[in-house]
Amino acid sequence: MPNPRLLLAALIAAVLFSSDPTLVAAPPAKEAAAAIHEIRENAERFLASLDATQKGKATFEFKDDERLNWHFIPRERKGLSFKELQPFQRPLALALINSPLSHRGQMKTAAIMSLEQILLELEQGKGPKRDSDLYFLSFFGTPSKTQTWGWRIEGHHLAMNFTLAHGALFSGTPSFLGSNPAKVKTGPRAGLRALAEEEDLGRQLVKSLTPAQSKQTIFTNTAPKDIFTSADRKARQLEPHGILAASLNPAQLDNLKALVREYVGRVRPELATESMQKIEKAGWKNVQFAWAGGVEPGQGHYYRVQGPTFLLEYDNVQNDNNHIHAVWRDFNGDFGEDILAQHYSEAPHGK
Repeated sequence: MPNPRLLLAALIAAVLFSSDPTLVAAPPAKEAAAAIHEIRENAERFLASLDATQKGKATFEFKDDERLNWHFIPRERKGLSFKELQPFQRPLALALINSPLSHRGQMKTAAIMSLEQILLELEQGKGPKRDSDLYFLSFFGTPSKTQTWGWRIEGHHLAMNFTLAHGALFSGTPSFLGSNPAKVKTGPRAGLRALAEEEDLGRQLVKSLTPAQSKQTIFTNTAPKDIFTSADRKARQLEPHGILAASLNPAQLDNLKALVREYVGRVRPELATESMQKIEKAGWKNVQFAWAGGVEPGQGHYYRVQGPTFLLEYDNVQNDNNHIHAVWRDFNGDFGEDILAQHYSEAPHGK
C-alpha cells in the first residue's frame, strides 16, 4: 500500500504546481513583484539594524567573486554569522531567511540548522566545529527596486543563493540542502527526518520500475560518495542520463513530477512557478531519472533528475548511509545568470 505521507506530499505538490495549464501559468506579475518587494523590505530592515562592523562583514559588491564562492561543508566563511547578531537582530534575520521560502522550505531549513546541536552531542567534540549559530548571511549589492542585487544564507548543509533584478525578476539557485543525520535515531528527537520527501519520493519511483525500466535507470549498484557537481560554480549535464520520462507510465510520471516539485517548491509558489514553467516548456518527455546503489531503506543510494533546463542531485552514502546531500541547479539560471541577461536586454545600461 502506498505510503499515506508520500501521497499527501504528492497531492500538495499537485495542488501547488499542477500540469494543468491554468495552474502552471505564471501568477499575476503583481504577486511575484509583491513577494520580491517583501524580500527587499526584509533585507533593508535587517541591514538597517547592523552596526558598521557588522555591515562591513555582511556586504559585498555585486560583482565580488565571493558571490560565486559557495559551499555546503563546515568551513571558515565570510559574511555575518548568527553568532555575531544581537538578540533584537535575530528575528529580523529569520524574517529575511523565510521570506523567499515556502512553508516546506522554511521547515526544512530550520530543521537542518538545528541538527548541528545533535551532531555536537553525537560527536562529542571529535568532528568539525558544530554550532547552530554558524550560519552566515551575505549581501551582494544594495537591495533596490530597480538595480540588481542578491544575498545568501550559508552554513553546514545549507546554501541558498538568491538574485533579484529590476524589482520583478528572481532566481533561487544554486539551492543546496543536506541532512546529517538523515534520520535521527536516538534521543528526544528520534525519528526526525529533515529531507524525508526527497528520499522517499525517489525510492518510491525507482521501486515502481519494471525490470526493463530498472535496467535503463540503475547505472551502478554502488552509489557514489557524493553528488557529482559538488559546489561547482557552473552546473553541467551528467551522464549516464537514465530513463526518459517518456518511458514512464502515468503513475510513475506523476511520481517524478512530485519529486521535481519537492525541490522547486523550496521557494514560495509565486517565485517557483517560473522555474516550473521552464521545465514544462522544455517538455517532461525530455526529463531523465537515473539511480545508483541499493533501493531499500538503509542502503547507500544516489539519484539524479535532469532535463534541458535543470539538474537535481541527491546522495545518501556517508555516515553509514544516513547523511543526505540534495541540490537543485539551473543550467542557465544559477546565480541569476538568466534574469541578469533578461534585465540587461530589457533595460540597456550605459558604459
